[in-house]
Order: sequence, then structure tokens, then C-alpha cells
Amino acid sequence: MTAMRLLLLVVFFCSLEAAAQSYPSRPVRFIVGFTPGGGVDINARLLAAKLAEFHGQQFVVENRPGAGTNIANELVAKSVPDGYTLLFNSPAFAINLALYAKPPYALRDFAPVSVFSESVNLLVVPATLAARSVQDLLTMARERPGSLNYSSAGAGTTQHLAGELFKLRTGTRIVHVPYKGSAPSLTALVAGEVQMSFANTVAINQHVRAGRLRALAVAGPKRTDLMPDVPTMTESGVSGVNVPLWFGLLAPAGTPREVIQVLASGVARAARSPDLRQKLHEQGADPVGNTPEEFARLLEAEVASWTEVVRVSGAKVE
Repeated sequence: MTAMRLLLLVVFFCSLEAAAQSYPSRPVRFIVGFTPGGGVDINARLLAAKLAEFHGQQFVVENRPGAGTNIANELVAKSVPDGYTLLFNSPAFAINLALYAKPPYALRDFAPVSVFSESVNLLVVPATLAARSVQDLLTMARERPGSLNYSSAGAGTTQHLAGELFKLRTGTRIVHVPYKGSAPSLTALVAGEVQMSFANTVAINQHVRAGRLRALAVAGPKRTDLMPDVPTMTESGVSGVNVPLWFGLLAPAGTPREVIQVLASGVARAARSPDLRQKLHEQGADPVGNTPEEFARLLEAEVASWTEVVRVSGAKVE
């Protein structure tokens, strides 16, 4: 390394450290790899508004959907690590590392900040579909293999892998139909263009309340307080379909530790704020606000878990 290059690096990192002392001093971008209206987008906007209130600076949500969130992930991975371009994502972030042979980013390219909230995924069908239980749906799928379709927000998303896991555990043949985001995926489901989907409570709550969708089962270890009458997948006779869901904030690797701490403290404070907790609970989400270290351990475990699901199920990117 030349002396000049070394000097430039020293100046660069010193400037980052100085900037961290007054962070944030200008608008911060939350890059979201999903279209507006889905669970990730809704949570990102709730958190952004609260952080803007705390810091007196704009926190702007910027939707960059496409390639199973890889466009957004790569954009943030290659951004200047100064805390002004951040990624707000879900398990799709970890899934892509397991699903794609050569993903455009690696776990080491990011500095985990904090998980803002967590929710559950549910198996949902159009209210017009005759199936009123998981067993009803399985009967339909087995009587006419390949005739049922399930929608997702795109290849590599949580909904995609949840569907593949469901097929694996039930021995059914159901066709995956990827859409460009959660909103169009749910729109297709409500319209009856597809017969089932896995979606989080945040995204489907109002559709279920309005009678447009019917929730058949929770893809988790326990029922959700938002829909206490909906059984778990295990209670419905299908074991091994547990699809955890979190919404978290990440920064590019190399972001100053002081900035990471400011952000993590802000997320934890937001998660503790009574008004935001109420909004989350109304949508079936629980506030978290954990530490960067706890989030890092979660991500490592998630990548390992989804890698196994991809291997066993044979899931692939269409």
C-alpha cells in the first residue's frame, strides 16, 4: 500500500469518526427491497417516523424492489458506511444467502443494527375458496395435483420458502407464482388468481377483518393474539412448518461503531415507546429492539436454517 493511499484511508476513517459524533446531521435513507404496502414496508415507515421524531432529522423510506430484495441488499452493501444509507429487511435477507448460488452480497458486507419487531406468517386463502381448514386445502391439492397455485412477493422471499416448506411437509404439488412485491401478491390472492399464500399478520390483518381473505393456520409455534381462533399448523395436522418473521435494520460493514450504537439505541427506544407498541400490537407484531450482537447471532442461525430448508426442499429461483 502506497503512503498516499494509506494517508487517504486514515483521513477517510477519521472523517467517519468525526461525523459519528454528530450523527445524524442530514436525512437518513431506509432502503426496502419490497413494494409499498407489505409488512416490511409498513414496519420500516413506523420506525422511520419514530427515529425522525427522536433525532429531528428525516428518515426516508426508499422502496427498491426486485430480484428477491437483492437489488436493495446490494445497493446498501456497496454504500458509503456512514450510517446514512441503511437496509430494512426481513428473513428474505438470510434466505437469499441460502437460495442463490452466487448472491451479490455476503453476511460480512453488513453490520447488524437491531431487530425492530417480529410477527408470524399465516397460511391464507381467498374467502371465496371452499377450503375452510388446512385439511380441506390438502384434500383439494391431492385430488388435483398441480392445480393449486400459491403467490409470493418474489423468488427468495419468506413466502416463497414457506410455500416450498409446506409442499415438502405435506407431499403436495402446488405451483409457485412469484409477484413483484407483497402488495401485488396479496391483490392476486384476494382476486382469486391464486389459491393460497403465506403472509404476515401486518399485511393481511385488514383483508381478514374485511372478509376478503381467510386465515387457515399460523406457521409458528403458537397462535397469535390478533387472530386467536386460527390454529397453528401443528394443530392443523401439519408439522415442521415453522416460518419465523422479523423486521430488522442493517448498515453497511465498516459503519462506525458509534453510529451503530446510536441507531440500535433508537430502535430499542422506539420499540419501548407506548404509541408505537400499540400500533405494532394492532397489526399482530411484537416490538423487539435487541442489540447488534443479538441480531448478528440471529442472522447466522437463520442462514444455517434456511440453507438446510433449501437443500432438503430443492427450492430454487425461477
